[in-house]
Amino acid sequence: MIMIKKKFKLIAMSILILALNIGCNQFLEVDSLTRVNSEILLSSEKGLKTILANLYNRMPLEDFNYRPDVGFNLRGWGGGAGEMVMTSMYTDESILSQGNGIGLGGYNYWTRGFETNREVNIFLNSIKSAFDGGIISEAVYNRLWSEAHFIRAYVYFGLAKRFGGVPIIDWLQDDDYTGDAEVLKVPRSTELDTWKFILAECDKAIEYLPTPDEFSDNDGNPLYRATRWTAYALKSRVALHAASIAKYSSEASFTGEAVNLKLVGMDASDATFFYNECISASNAIIENSNYSLYMPNPANAADAAKNFQELFMNTQGNEIIFAKTYLDGSKYADQGHDYDVRYSPSQASTGFHKWGRFSVALDLVDLYEDYTDDGTGTSALIKTRTDGIENSYFSTNNPPSSQVASIPFIKYGNPYEPFMNKDARLHGSVIVPGGVYKGVTIVMQGGMIKKDGTLVIYQRDQEEGYDGNMYYTYGADAPTNYSGFATMTSADDANYSATGFSVRKYLAEDKTIVGTERSSYTPWIEFRLAEIYLNYAESVAESGQGSQANAQNYLNALRKRAGHTDNIPLTLENVLKERRLELAFENIRIWDLVRRREYHTLYNNFRRKALVQLIDLREPTPKYVFLRMEQFHDVQAGGRTFQVNNYYYNIPGVDVSGLINNPGR
Repeated sequence: MIMIKKKFKLIAMSILILALNIGCNQFLEVDSLTRVNSEILLSSEKGLKTILANLYNRMPLEDFNYRPDVGFNLRGWGGGAGEMVMTSMYTDESILSQGNGIGLGGYNYWTRGFETNREVNIFLNSIKSAFDGGIISEAVYNRLWSEAHFIRAYVYFGLAKRFGGVPIIDWLQDDDYTGDAEVLKVPRSTELDTWKFILAECDKAIEYLPTPDEFSDNDGNPLYRATRWTAYALKSRVALHAASIAKYSSEASFTGEAVNLKLVGMDASDATFFYNECISASNAIIENSNYSLYMPNPANAADAAKNFQELFMNTQGNEIIFAKTYLDGSKYADQGHDYDVRYSPSQASTGFHKWGRFSVALDLVDLYEDYTDDGTGTSALIKTRTDGIENSYFSTNNPPSSQVASIPFIKYGNPYEPFMNKDARLHGSVIVPGGVYKGVTIVMQGGMIKKDGTLVIYQRDQEEGYDGNMYYTYGADAPTNYSGFATMTSADDANYSATGFSVRKYLAEDKTIVGTERSSYTPWIEFRLAEIYLNYAESVAESGQGSQANAQNYLNALRKRAGHTDNIPLTLENVLKERRLELAFENIRIWDLVRRREYHTLYNNFRRKALVQLIDLREPTPKYVFLRMEQFHDVQAGGRTFQVNNYYYNIPGVDVSGLINNPGR
């Protein structure tokens, strides 16, 4: 990688924007909100913290404003940001209502990562000069030093999980340059050494970062500024990711020079080290911090669902380790995000011209348990047929038109019945057919069976039932009165669920969000205690190290928070299932598929699934039935396949840098 020598300069920035990302408090008070001279910034503790805020803003958080195909910190549809797409839509958790593919997106992050790393190196040099010059105390220097290493660890994590082994440049190269650019070229480290470097950076962050209890009034909000526990949380996530790659590298076969030099891939024997690092980091948080699960002992399943939803609306309780905050962008330009604007269901739209564009896959909904609680932790598939055959799916290429009479439908009196006894986390995370959102019963109907047995699906129609009432394909006549399956073929107008389910997690049901871009301001939760519990449990289940009893307790604590009363055993299958249910839509699933090398086996001509509610007019009193369908857009695409080579991104500019590229690139 060639690092070009240049003088340090601070690009013009909005100090308000930077302040928001650290916590809207005294941490970033400065005299000017428009132009700040670099010499002023470097001559005071306040100025150095302003530069640090810019580094926080550069962290590759995959939050509401991350676009997998375009980049980070992008707001709205315009300005090249593209449609708002969450990474869950590249997995079996969900799909964009207009349809979208799979994979890791098109944004390769290489240049952004190393530019940010250079800024970290400049900052480390600057605070050293400030300390030597008596501008800041040793205590301030140490803390800023650790925060810089936390940010670098996060930046390199973003690089390693996309590229494998990368050049490690932990010094400022300016003085290395003698006129020969060759001296600035740094070769790629092995993937093993890259992951170990990131863990070492986490340790440097841990060294001087304070706990939340040690924050002063001038330090900002510990939710939004790194603490010792934030660094441990990052270390826990990094170590688990690396451990899985080591253990499962052989599940995806690569060839070429990068493989031979171990620039990508690790040996299975390396996994134990990383699993132990994950266990140790997770244990540090669990045993030594004051974090606890939010509302861990609900009175019943309904309370559990309400509590789980509230956790994400307002960063409730003491479960949140690190988050990113926003302001209402309708009042403060570009300070918010578009989650509510674009993802609220049609019947509760904010009034923006794009809404309802988050379609939750039946693949995920089927995973949630009911409250049988027999100690097995078995998923409870949504029941649609009296013969119990729930693994059969129709598609638009193979509609069941001629088979309707022979399908043994379960006939429900209302569309909410199939979901009534499902895990509270489903109802806290997903809007199901017949569910209530903002006081409105959400209609997710996709068709009807007429009195003569004719099936109508995915198109407008109506018919009078035997009871004399008029019934409609989508459950209502007016488009504002239904939320499912309409206009799926129109990218611009695909404002209805394409799967029969919409998202609830992170939607601000308790707030009024105006229908303008960037008007959402719910915080993004990057680390919370539940993930740490699951990281620990997975590492123990995979490695046999750590405490089996503790791991099982952590697993079941999450289930009890969801209203379950039984205890399930600690098995890898149980941990991975709980991980999917607990962390759905938190941009975790995509990297779980990558690190465990499961993406290419799952997505092999794969079609996500939908549940289509129909009104059955063959009955004197119409009933509701459900069809299991392959998702419309995945069928139109002929299925989705993840190519093995996509586990590692292409490295740009190798003809100049001389770096060895990744396999198949």
